[in-house]
Amino acid sequence: MRLAEYTDYTLRVLMYCAARPQQSVTISELADHHGVSRNHLMKIVTDLGRLGMLATTRGRSGGLRLLMDPAKIRVGDVVRASETDFRLVECFDPDTSRCNLAPSCRLKGLFDAALHAYFKALDGMTLADLVEPSSAPVSGRPVSLRRRHGAVPVAMPGGLRRAARTAESDA
Repeated sequence: MRLAEYTDYTLRVLMYCAARPQQSVTISELADHHGVSRNHLMKIVTDLGRLGMLATTRGRSGGLRLLMDPAKIRVGDVVRASETDFRLVECFDPDTSRCNLAPSCRLKGLFDAALHAYFKALDGMTLADLVEPSSAPVSGRPVSLRRRHGAVPVAMPGGLRRAARTAESDA
């Protein structure tokens, strides 16, 4: 599975803004910093504004800033809102699947479990975890990767919605 560039840069925009909570960030600043076209970033920023995650101000002294507390923005929610398709294999979509192995195949179950594990890991991290300095070495697992939230991924075709949370005792 590979994330779209749109999702990658959505996360980068949010991280950049979260790391600068007291200042207004411009599209030009983001474009220069990440080496991405302003037009591409405009679409991302517009979508994040619609989701209520960024405040955007036009004009000479305008810019954008994070509206939500970075500790309340789960990475899994951002990925779900940004990506369009989580069908890892053909049989994930019963309307278009032509797989004749489906009745006895266990591969779909394996991929489904892997996708749930993927989102469980992403849901355990917040935007704050991504921008706070870590005391762990770069090659090791950062201290901030501790699982904070239990979650079950839910399909999120449009907009940012919360995943169904499981009991903390499942941790």
